[in-house]
Amino acid sequence: MPSYWTLLSSLVLLGRLAGAAPVADILPPTDSFISSDPNPQLWNNDRTVDPVPLRGSRGAAVLGPQNVQLDLLNPDLLAPPTTDNGQVPNIKWPFSMSHNRLANGGWARQQNVYAMPTATEIAAVNMRLDSGVAREMHWHSAAEWAYMLAGDVRVSTITPEGQVWMADVTQGDLWYFPAGFPHSIQAKNNSVGGAEFLLIFDQGDFSEDATFLLTDWLAHTPKDVVAKNFGMQGNLTAFDHIPERELYIFPSAPMPEDIEEDKVIPNNTPYPFTFPLSRVNGTKTPGGSVKVVDSRTFNASKTISAVEVTVEVGGMRELHVSSHFILMLILWPS
Repeated sequence: MPSYWTLLSSLVLLGRLAGAAPVADILPPTDSFISSDPNPQLWNNDRTVDPVPLRGSRGAAVLGPQNVQLDLLNPDLLAPPTTDNGQVPNIKWPFSMSHNRLANGGWARQQNVYAMPTATEIAAVNMRLDSGVAREMHWHSAAEWAYMLAGDVRVSTITPEGQVWMADVTQGDLWYFPAGFPHSIQAKNNSVGGAEFLLIFDQGDFSEDATFLLTDWLAHTPKDVVAKNFGMQGNLTAFDHIPERELYIFPSAPMPEDIEEDKVIPNNTPYPFTFPLSRVNGTKTPGGSVKVVDSRTFNASKTISAVEVTVEVGGMRELHVSSHFILMLILWPS
């Protein structure tokens, strides 16, 4: 496709310079050209309309049951543009239709290949934590990339070599934990209303309900083994308060405001596992701005990169292709 358009553009330019015939005269003969119909979106969810699968002379009204609210949100599914062709798979999923896992002080809902079959290599979790609430230390076999939607959190991780990284992350910032790295997340006490973030995983079948939690590990390990592990064979009562079941999300002890007071040892990883994207100046374009972050700027993030695109009213992200799986999060200004 790109080479064809490059060739066509070159022919147009050369033709104009040489006074050649119009482009239409050099195209292969055809019975007709594409329709002049601009195929606009027929309605939006802000308008009080009855969504009907009609576009021009095509389609017909719905006679049976109809979910009007869903149809209002999906005009190009109910009345698709005439340019649609062949089988068009579902490439979007609203978190509003994901089962929400409620916990003591927060919640989490996910999207994976079981909700959206086209997402074979990427999954997502939307998580919310009240002020001071923690997502306990856990492990999983997928790498985790995160974008802060609101509030502030303190995250920590340990490398297989025993190196540690702890940092505060605010709205618009990122973190990345490689597969197998234990990590924890806690909403800061000064975050009014807590924090919310989007987690991205590089496995389509990732499940938030199948992560390996520290409390679950300890609850299923004999107490004398736990005591011996910590060199406390003669003091089993020290472990009497291990929860019977995993905690997952739970209210925790308030953290020190100064992160240095919270560190047992200074950060000593070879590079940061957080990235202050909120402080990066976007590159201005005629219709908005763009921020790009990948392993060249965020060294820890080896399997996931991101582009934060701001599209102004009337702007457009031009036609483009990608050879990689893309997860797009749409945010509207409040």
